[in-house]
Amino acid sequence: MCEKREGRLFGREDYSSEEFEKACTYPGEDLGANWSREKTVFRVWAPTASGVTVNLYQSGTPEAEDRLEQIPMEKGEMGTWTAEKAGDLNGVYYTYQAEVDGVSREACDPYARTTGVNGRRAMVIDLESTNPPGWDGDRNPHAGENFTDAVIYELHVRDLSSDPGSGIHHTGKFLGMIETGTCNSQGVPTGVDHIRELGITHLHLMPCYDYASVDEARLDQPQFNWGYDPLNFNVPEGSYATDPYHGEVRVSEMKKMIKGLHDQGISVIMDVVYNHVYDSGSFSFNQLVPGYFSRISPQGVYSNGSGCGNDTATERSMVRKYIVDSVKYWSEEYHIDGFRFDLVGLIDVETICAVMQAVHQKRPDVVFYGEGWSMWTELTKPGCAMTTQQNASLVPGFAFFSDTMRNALRGSVFDGNAKGFVSGGSGLEEAIERCFMGRPGWCDSPVQSVNYASCHDNRTLMDQITLAAPEASREEQVHMNNLAAAICLLSQGIPFFQAGEEMLRSKRRPDGGIVENSYNSPDGVNGLKWENLNQEEYRKTFRYYKGLIAFRRAHPVLRLTDSGQVGSRIQVVPDMPAHTVAFQLDGSGLEGESAEKLYVMFHAGDQALEAALPQGMWHVYIHGDTAGTGVLACVQGRVTVPPFSALVLVQEADRLGEEGPKEEKMDPQQEKSHRPGWLGGALLAGAALGTFWAVRGRKRQKSRPSRD
Repeated sequence: MCEKREGRLFGREDYSSEEFEKACTYPGEDLGANWSREKTVFRVWAPTASGVTVNLYQSGTPEAEDRLEQIPMEKGEMGTWTAEKAGDLNGVYYTYQAEVDGVSREACDPYARTTGVNGRRAMVIDLESTNPPGWDGDRNPHAGENFTDAVIYELHVRDLSSDPGSGIHHTGKFLGMIETGTCNSQGVPTGVDHIRELGITHLHLMPCYDYASVDEARLDQPQFNWGYDPLNFNVPEGSYATDPYHGEVRVSEMKKMIKGLHDQGISVIMDVVYNHVYDSGSFSFNQLVPGYFSRISPQGVYSNGSGCGNDTATERSMVRKYIVDSVKYWSEEYHIDGFRFDLVGLIDVETICAVMQAVHQKRPDVVFYGEGWSMWTELTKPGCAMTTQQNASLVPGFAFFSDTMRNALRGSVFDGNAKGFVSGGSGLEEAIERCFMGRPGWCDSPVQSVNYASCHDNRTLMDQITLAAPEASREEQVHMNNLAAAICLLSQGIPFFQAGEEMLRSKRRPDGGIVENSYNSPDGVNGLKWENLNQEEYRKTFRYYKGLIAFRRAHPVLRLTDSGQVGSRIQVVPDMPAHTVAFQLDGSGLEGESAEKLYVMFHAGDQALEAALPQGMWHVYIHGDTAGTGVLACVQGRVTVPPFSALVLVQEADRLGEEGPKEEKMDPQQEKSHRPGWLGGALLAGAALGTFWAVRGRKRQKSRPSRD
């Protein structure tokens, strides 16, 4: 029994004590309702309760007065209570009722596998019966690849289909995520066909567990929320199911979605929010063991590092076990291929390491990353290291969002007027160089740096550029957007971008005002605007992103996995003019790499730059508005780089012996598509030069900042 030495029950004051954890840390894997056709065994952890019962219900509707039976539970080991019921209970709903300090509280099972409407009653479920055809053979389509091989696309389930132009039948549903053959009014592919064509490898889905801020009983009325308000951590969100009232539907449809995405060659990452809950007082774990799940001071004040009114006490043993069990469950039962941890800086290092170790025992291909911001939180145990960027070395294999790259590219997200590198900001070249090398300053390994310019938080990339560079023309602003994409997708590390960035996503109110935080804005703000793809400006941007991704996937030298490789294969080109950085990459001898050398330049100046090249013939793959795996032109000697653009040249090992033409221009159609209006023509000239990296044209506007 889970009692103090003197025979009294433990209380709140004991939760973080060594004595409590030794007596009440239950190691078993059978918490929850364990179904078989012959019987169901219930086990719940409630060490401070004086009595617990199981309530069985006919339906999952919390208002329904349809209780079937109340079953007393018996004390089990290490703070658990158990009961069993003979017969096939598949589809029967249940709750636990615990007596603690003379107060009776009814709660959903924290380990519920599914629930009825709005997540108040758990449901006993035969999980195998929810598996779609072929589930046993379902696999991560990118298993065996390195983390740096991933290209991650962040998406809210509803955003994909909520716009009328999507052509998707299952609006806002799991099933809508895998509808194929959908298109907008002019036949342009939408939905998963668009995503597949784009070429991303991993789809990051914003919260799909059961969250509290959407009323599943009122889905006929407009509602929207990002979902960072957990209600039931191990249950799919009911508003994404075609029927939220029957618990098996949300389970089977989420599995169908994952299987369908895997069949399209897309791995699935799940956004998880273990750092806080929607409402700490009513949260099931805290109902059964009052206050245990949350960080509460001795004075009864909830820690609020999350900004959500409560921080999770991950340093406590049974909270840690709960998180480990939960992530492992999603990985194994739902075949989830990766996890993005919201505000992981509020979770201790020991918990994150335990999560990765548990999951990787069966699924070594699962990826992990999160928001490693340093935030104050009141720990219930002293001396815990938190999972922040600064502690990256303590969690090898876990990656962090690089706000270093984000802010350098686009300017501070806290200041809409701040200019980043791509929008004309000064003195940011060295930060871009470090980020390109996968060395943002808080880590040295590219496998720990998630490179991005936009995500669901804050303004979209295009909206930020519009505010920061109002003096620029629309054409120039689009070039700035594409330059940011090129830097993210060609840098060492793990590239990540927000859904719709590839079609210049903007979040606007009906009056035209920019929405910075759209967490509960309507579909008209958040939905992807598929009709925009009928315009060439948006289609061209989509093609550019598609080409960048294809080029990255074709060149392993852009996807190195350790600092040593980066140091030996990449050199920063010195003495570049302001607003310009350049790199030489050595691909020789690298497995799968066709390039002997790569030359990469990012030019954020507002005038064309004419630059001299190293000796030899170079093949142009990325220039102006075009990117891809096809050679655009062959050049030697000198090249003209348009403003706000990336340039990538390659010397292939099997072509180094070719003499090639002294001068080769693009064909008229290619040249026209590359020709910026400010220049009248994109010259790719071939005059041989003896000087290595002489730079001609405009003079330096500003001295580069001093280096460390």
